[in-house]
Amino acid sequence: MENIENLVLEHLRHIRGRVDQIAEDMGDLKHRMSGLEQAMNLVKREINLSEETDARQQITLDKLAERIGRIERRLELS
Repeated sequence: MENIENLVLEHLRHIRGRVDQIAEDMGDLKHRMSGLEQAMNLVKREINLSEETDARQQITLDKLAERIGRIERRLELS
């Protein structure tokens, strides 16, 4: 009977050690996921800024095209 109790205790210690290792691994994974989420947010922010810059540049190009068109009409080039 004592051998069975010792065997059960040995298995329980092993299981507890594995559970502790899994808990530690999960903590590490959560930490890494937080870092990835922060990096993704920075990438999203950069994309948004890039899109805003593109929109402003397009507006500027459109205005320049209008001005060139008016200049050409005044000079009767078109």
